[in-house]
Amino acid sequence: MRALIPTLVAAICLLALPFAQAGKVYRWVDAHGVAHYGDHAPATATAPRAHVRVSNVADASDPSPIAVLRRASSGSGIQAIAENRLAGPVEVRLAFSRDNNMRADPDLPVSTTVPASRRSVIAYLEALDPAQPGDFELTMDAVPGDPRARPQDVEYLLPLRMRGWHIEQGFGGSFSHDDEQNRYAIDLAAPIGTPVLAARDGVVMQVESDFARAGLDRERYAGRANLIRILHDDGTMAMYAHLKAEGVLVRLGQRVQAGQVIGLSGNTGFTSGPHLHFSVQANRGMRLESIRFRMRGPQGPLNLGGI
Repeated sequence: MRALIPTLVAAICLLALPFAQAGKVYRWVDAHGVAHYGDHAPATATAPRAHVRVSNVADASDPSPIAVLRRASSGSGIQAIAENRLAGPVEVRLAFSRDNNMRADPDLPVSTTVPASRRSVIAYLEALDPAQPGDFELTMDAVPGDPRARPQDVEYLLPLRMRGWHIEQGFGGSFSHDDEQNRYAIDLAAPIGTPVLAARDGVVMQVESDFARAGLDRERYAGRANLIRILHDDGTMAMYAHLKAEGVLVRLGQRVQAGQVIGLSGNTGFTSGPHLHFSVQANRGMRLESIRFRMRGPQGPLNLGGI
């Protein structure tokens, strides 16, 4: 039997934000000379509409796969095994991209949830006619989280330790908060190196900390932001993104408390300037969806704007 199984997972690209042309976009320059873009203008700045110029500088780094596909011989066939690289559940979908004289048990495509940091046998593959050669290719998609999650109505804490913060893009922001994963997200303007706090208790599920560049070329920079993903007890996940290089101060599997410093803000990935991107997401069955949330700041409940 000739078997060809790629080991690279087709993982969901985090923060894969489409470039939006419509809507009102503001541009302003802060006291450090850094240009910012968003759908909210700061009260202290004159912020006219701006046309965003796209950067063409590449970052050679690639995001780490959240799961990988393995194989192991078993009797006259092969086991297809999913290895979860995260400290939280990952849903995977296994399918044939090509098959000749092959059968799978269970039938493909098939989806299942792999527990944190575990390996699971997804399917057993063998030739339909053992007397004839068989060959195949498999693809596997992976999405963070358990589709059985049931979000609870929780008030989150402001995830920054600083004075003078403001929301530069809120719910449904026309600049980049117009897709399913980011519709209910906020961007908090923050100088590079600002302490980032856990907004809710949870377990560190995923980290990326090796990216150093930023730009407005979605194809080059989407998925290339330093981030922390924290899993909550109800199965939802908070995303803290665009952290500085080596700005992750927690480790996979670590339990954190609300208000604990977990990282340092930065300007990495698909971004127009230094800020913290925060969202709460849930797996809705092989797709990530941002969910509406409430947040409290030092002066009380926050208006997160938008839709």
